[in-house]
Amino acid sequence: MLRAMSIRIAILLAALLLPLPAAAQTVPAPPAAEARQDDLVRVALDTEKGRIVLALDRGRAPATVANFLRYIDAKRLDGVGFYRAMPVGGGNGLIQAGVRDARLLYPPVKHEPTSETGLKHEAGAVAMANAGPGTAQSDFFILAGPIPSLDRDFAVFGRVVEGLEVVKAILASPVSPTKGAGAMRGQMLEPTVKITAARRVE
Repeated sequence: MLRAMSIRIAILLAALLLPLPAAAQTVPAPPAAEARQDDLVRVALDTEKGRIVLALDRGRAPATVANFLRYIDAKRLDGVGFYRAMPVGGGNGLIQAGVRDARLLYPPVKHEPTSETGLKHEAGAVAMANAGPGTAQSDFFILAGPIPSLDRDFAVFGRVVEGLEVVKAILASPVSPTKGAGAMRGQMLEPTVKITAARRVE
């Protein structure tokens, strides 16, 4: 489990450090993504630092949203912690959470790249962490600000519509200077910030 987490984090860090190719920066989202109807599903993550409300974009990322809702509806995110805070600079960065008990994980979901969905890693974006396309399960991250270099490798499936200040508060929470392997060292929240309940909301 620790090795898999390290792979996920290393890939994330590599994505942050490498610039996007010029072509990837200028190619617009395909018309099919733009033409899809809005179909947003709201979910609330009640955390120890406050509530975060997400609007999940089922119209543009149906498989990824269905996967996330499966964890929500089974209450498998209840008690899960935001365990990682990765600063990028200037108050920007991301926070990450996910189910740590392998017995509670569902099979990986297919990758829905931003090049197909038209969704981007903007401020408040929620995306799936992975160890490569088609490996994402429960781990997800929320961005405090835009990190466009992540568009290459990670599937955005919604955005924060309430509680971005909570995301930033978690990002600013204390971390252990020694916990975490490899790229995760110095990014592990201590203590973790628990999700006390995760539910669909009207």
